[in-house]
Amino acid sequence: MDDTIIKVEGLGKKYLIDHEREGGYTALRDVISSRAKRIFGEKRATLSTKEEFWAIKDLDFEIKRGEAVGIIGKNGAGKSTLLKVLSRITEPTLGRIELNGRVASLLEVGTGFHPELTGRENVFLNGAILGMGRSEIRRKFDEIVDFSGVERFLDTPVKRYSSGMYVRLAFAVAAFLEPEILIVDEVLAVGDAEFQKKCLGKMQQVSRGEGRTVLFVSHNMAAVKSLCSTGIVLKNGRMDFYGSNYEAVQHYQNHNQSNTSFHHEGEVNLAPGNASIRILQMDVVPQEGEILSMNSGVEFRLKVFNSLVDRNLDVTFEVANNDDIIIFHQGVILTSGGNSKIGVYEVSCVLPKLFLNAGSYNIKLIFGENQRYLIYEVSSFLSFEIVQESAGSNSSRLPGVTFPELSFKVITP
Repeated sequence: MDDTIIKVEGLGKKYLIDHEREGGYTALRDVISSRAKRIFGEKRATLSTKEEFWAIKDLDFEIKRGEAVGIIGKNGAGKSTLLKVLSRITEPTLGRIELNGRVASLLEVGTGFHPELTGRENVFLNGAILGMGRSEIRRKFDEIVDFSGVERFLDTPVKRYSSGMYVRLAFAVAAFLEPEILIVDEVLAVGDAEFQKKCLGKMQQVSRGEGRTVLFVSHNMAAVKSLCSTGIVLKNGRMDFYGSNYEAVQHYQNHNQSNTSFHHEGEVNLAPGNASIRILQMDVVPQEGEILSMNSGVEFRLKVFNSLVDRNLDVTFEVANNDDIIIFHQGVILTSGGNSKIGVYEVSCVLPKLFLNAGSYNIKLIFGENQRYLIYEVSSFLSFEIVQESAGSNSSRLPGVTFPELSFKVITP
């Protein structure tokens, strides 16, 4: 008997990006004027061009029943698009997919939940979507509530839930209603560390103990190595590597050592982010000299477009090494007094020289309000490598994560 549960052949997803003008924003008067000119047969003053963008292309792979597969790659590699296509949220442009089982997906905060319904009602709604009867859902209901920890708010409309509460309940529903295929994006990062550990344990039980299939997207390489048996590395929408979890992580880390600059060109609403915040530009540059070395110091420069009004906005930079050990987690308030305005904000900060040892690091960006409420976050947004300037590389790397310049006092006899 063939135990293949997911089969993908020649899969591709194309988007058309419409460019109507070079930068800037379209005012209401421009829209009215443009339409009036078209009514009376006048040609438009601006040129309209469409750009083809393949989010994923030429993907071929098979996944066996009971496998836990980690899908890794840089931001924009096509990971989330692949999961949306496999979840049948988005139709593919090319190719063929065979899914031999029920699919439950946890892709974004609130996916599959109706905001006006209570937590209790959404549990039954999701079960019905998965094709389960009410009696079957009732048998699992207590386990779902206990795992999620939202019992006090079960009869509250989920639109009043925090992002963490949303995710806890959504994961519990997806995991306990026993789909044959569980698809999880990095939305779990919204939860606290204890809950993330709890979710990873449940996914291990689902895969190894119950023989169900798990597809897991994460920038946390330690989690991928712990949970998954197989890894898929995506790069620019294409398959870059497919093999064991350790080989996949090693391949990804070896081929993505440094990505120190991001500049978005085109329409603001297509930049990384959401309806509240968009990342327009970020650079990691040496404060002194031309290379990122232990003696140069490191400067982060970030430019974002904010759409929220009258809020206290903040951004946190979290830097981790290749072993996913967090070196530091520091934030800054962009506005004070709750007076944020629509527009572009810029922030920069400097890590002093002799702070980081030679090695590879990645940056996570977390945008919030009052450093309490999450607005948007993105893991491994940029990566950079610190070298020993004298050697020109980190091949003779000194031990330790940091390399502080300490002041010693010695008393001799």
